[in-house]
Amino acid sequence: MDGFEVQKLVLDMDINWTPVIAATLCGTGALYVFFKWRNNQKIQKKILNARKRRDKSVQQAEQAVQQFKIQNPDFESSSIVSLSLPELTGKLKDGSLQPDAVLYAFMEKALEVNKNLNCSTEIIMESVAQLKEINTQKKGLLYGVPISIKDNVAYEGRDTSCGVVSKLDQPVLVDSVVVKVLKKQGAIPFIKTNIPQGLLNYDCSNPIYGQTLNPCNLQKTSGGSSGGEGALIGGGGSILGLGTDIGGSIRIPAAFCGICGFKPTTMRLSVRGISSCVKGQKSVLTSLGPLGRDVESLALCMRALLCQDMFSLDPTVPPIPFNQEVYESSEPLRIGYYENDGYLQPSPSMARAFRETKDLLERAGHTLVPFQPLRLYHAFHELTVRGILGDGGRTLFSHLYTGPIDPCLRAQANMLSIPGFIKKLISIVLKPFYPRLSANIDASLGFGSVAELWRQHANIEEYIQEVIAEWRRLNVDVLLCPMLGPAFNFRYCGSLNSALSYTTLYNLLNFPAGAVTVSTVTEEDEAQLRHYKGVHGDVWDKLFVKAVKGGVGLPVAVQCVSLPWQDEMCLRFMREVEQLTAKSKLTRKH
Repeated sequence: MDGFEVQKLVLDMDINWTPVIAATLCGTGALYVFFKWRNNQKIQKKILNARKRRDKSVQQAEQAVQQFKIQNPDFESSSIVSLSLPELTGKLKDGSLQPDAVLYAFMEKALEVNKNLNCSTEIIMESVAQLKEINTQKKGLLYGVPISIKDNVAYEGRDTSCGVVSKLDQPVLVDSVVVKVLKKQGAIPFIKTNIPQGLLNYDCSNPIYGQTLNPCNLQKTSGGSSGGEGALIGGGGSILGLGTDIGGSIRIPAAFCGICGFKPTTMRLSVRGISSCVKGQKSVLTSLGPLGRDVESLALCMRALLCQDMFSLDPTVPPIPFNQEVYESSEPLRIGYYENDGYLQPSPSMARAFRETKDLLERAGHTLVPFQPLRLYHAFHELTVRGILGDGGRTLFSHLYTGPIDPCLRAQANMLSIPGFIKKLISIVLKPFYPRLSANIDASLGFGSVAELWRQHANIEEYIQEVIAEWRRLNVDVLLCPMLGPAFNFRYCGSLNSALSYTTLYNLLNFPAGAVTVSTVTEEDEAQLRHYKGVHGDVWDKLFVKAVKGGVGLPVAVQCVSLPWQDEMCLRFMREVEQLTAKSKLTRKH
């Protein structure tokens, strides 16, 4: 009997099928509700377990610190955590400070900072056991230095959650290459820090560990995605940290929290063991780099990591040791500069901080040369946004929707969930009124074929060469430009990827770039916000004003850039900016 005969037999039967169908549908609906409820229970259990692990590690750390203080009644942490990194390494090497006292001092301070800012995902209690190994070896450029690491940097036995439920309960089996090298250099990773859900956001909140706050103002975000690092170091709970950067994720938290951050050339440092929610995306590459209180800390970290151990553990990293001679050079520089990239008008404090820094550099004898980013509108939408969301955001979306969506990511998640043909329609309708929004929505569609993707990769290579040619034509050594700031109010980052134009460009180009804090927002800066119009006068420009409003007293940074593989030149330029700023502040005081 074939299918047609079965269908005829069923229809010929004298049965009222309505209640049968209704019952089946009700049963199906009930099953759907049941499975959804069961799945939610599993998700909540995973989240609860992650929080329990964090809370347990915090309790263990508190007990360990208390025990150490009982055994060492003269122990006083404030004099230790206030040292600069060069001072700390010097005292550890000459024996005037012991690694255990240093570790417990920073552990105590980190616990205090975390209580106020919610910047940690877990305290690494293996750090206490590592003290024994440290004391037997007593070697390495970072001997005895406690260091913080971003959540997505692999540490054996720990999750690299990226703030998504899908990556919970998957402890990694081995340390990342950078953690292995840090340990070989005598450093002690002691805490993992918070991130935004999915990492592709410059806020710092997720449904597992919650919102991280800014150490300079609790009503502001710390920035992201290395926001836990920015908050912890800015709050004094760590002296040196490691983050990752795909669109500003080291530089933005550094700028928002008043510290320094450096994004090296991609693959200058190994990214083996670094977790992501868009693994395999090759248009815009992730860099791993340091965050610290000053530029010298960043340089010391790079010097320590760029060693034979790294080159052996990851042969894909070019074996180029740190060039101390370039870093310490005092030759006058030829500096390209721009105050406005033509896509986002800088906030008043961004522009003022930039102009003041430019003036300091000119007075110090450097040559300043006007420079303008090339075809930035095209580079931002067609090369960067379309590249990162090359699959239409499906991979990122698949991680986000395994659990609850964090409020800071809701705007992004909503856009990712819209079917492609509707996005295309929205883009067409918006184009005459809001061309930037239209271009951004269209770019979020990604690519329709492999051929399109390859063509885009070729376009990126051509664009990089175009920018380098302009750099050579102007004969500049480095570039000075504004750095996004001040720190945003909550819930704006996810709706304002337009504000990333100053940072993402250098991820696309794969140019080293760093943020150096140079000023704070003044009352006059705040007053000038009332007259801010923006480049386009669209909804994004209006939102930007709301995002940065109420920033008096918050730190403001500038961005320093160099050509690929000239990381030491970038750091040297950052140090020059830092020193000139410090000297200027000292002069004004007197």
